[in-house]
Amino acid sequence: MSLSRIIKQLLLILLLPALALSAEGKEFTVVIDPGHGGKDAGALGRKTNEKTINLAVAKRLRDLLMSDMKDVNVIMTRSNDTFVTLQGRADLANRKHADIFISIHANSVDKKSPMFTSVNGAAVYTLGLQRSETNLSVAMRENAVMKLEPDYSTTYEGFDPSSAESYIAFEMMQHANLDQSIELAEAVQNQLVRTAGRKNNGVRQAPFWVLVRTSMPAILVELDFICNPTMEKFMASEQGQKKLALAIYRGIEKYRKVADKPSASRKDRVVADSRPEELPSAGAAQSGSETGAGKKAESKPAAADDAKDRIVYKIQFLTAGSPLRKGDSRLKGLSPVDYYKDGNMVKYTYGSYGSQAEASKELKKIKKSFPDAFVIKTRNGKRIK
Repeated sequence: MSLSRIIKQLLLILLLPALALSAEGKEFTVVIDPGHGGKDAGALGRKTNEKTINLAVAKRLRDLLMSDMKDVNVIMTRSNDTFVTLQGRADLANRKHADIFISIHANSVDKKSPMFTSVNGAAVYTLGLQRSETNLSVAMRENAVMKLEPDYSTTYEGFDPSSAESYIAFEMMQHANLDQSIELAEAVQNQLVRTAGRKNNGVRQAPFWVLVRTSMPAILVELDFICNPTMEKFMASEQGQKKLALAIYRGIEKYRKVADKPSASRKDRVVADSRPEELPSAGAAQSGSETGAGKKAESKPAAADDAKDRIVYKIQFLTAGSPLRKGDSRLKGLSPVDYYKDGNMVKYTYGSYGSQAEASKELKKIKKSFPDAFVIKTRNGKRIK
């Protein structure tokens, strides 16, 4: 099937109305998706495999939600060692009108990598159009399961999970629930570090099929790296699985508290290439007056920033644990830049634009150096939805 046909099919997602977040008197439906299963073992460790870890953590998360969270309805895409198609997982979530979708996985890297037995850390993904080769390779590996399905080319409308060209179709999409997905991803990632003690590999974006096809806030969790024997032992242990499930539970709990507030009062939730010292944390956003380059960033007259109640679009490209010095290598020479504080985090932005279109045009250039950058909307120095 032609690429144009794929694009048309994907764009139908935009016609799906954004499902309302939990409201009074309405059950909050969570679809938990234990990745892989049946004939698809997923990534392999020395003693166990990904599908087994995913299911064990998913079951513990289900039990926590059902016993400790009010007004919740939990649905599993699989409750045993069975094979479920990627499309089938997304279809179930859509059919059940889920409020959130959480896909659980364990990560790995190529055996030839020098980091094969030492790489570690958790990461949470939302749908995104990243140029990052690392993010794309993870998505390709997870999406490759569709090749185990008979006549997968017809089911997935000609999409080839191993071809970079097929992912061009995703460039045409704008996820209707991206803001909420990012909020959920950051809440869960925060707890994977704090509660489960995982190294912080950040919130990332990648074109996973189950995230493309779901019509509600959706994330894919990579618990840790099964190719690392130490991390495998942790994820396979009862204690490790309890901590991982509890971390995701607490992330969902935090997300519900934030999501139920009026959007204008929500804290900034932006995907950046987070590092271990850049753990997202709660706290009201505060504007910073100093920039990494020593002056205020401007792509438009300064009045665009200073005008009260005026909407200004900016490109957020990096987070850090503290303000960076002028010329810091992490800024990659980008100048002039600005930043503001959000709790213990410092969030860096570039430019000030009067419209989404202007900012998006400049974003293409910024993504060459910062693949996880994207446009945010601000008013009076604070991000709005």
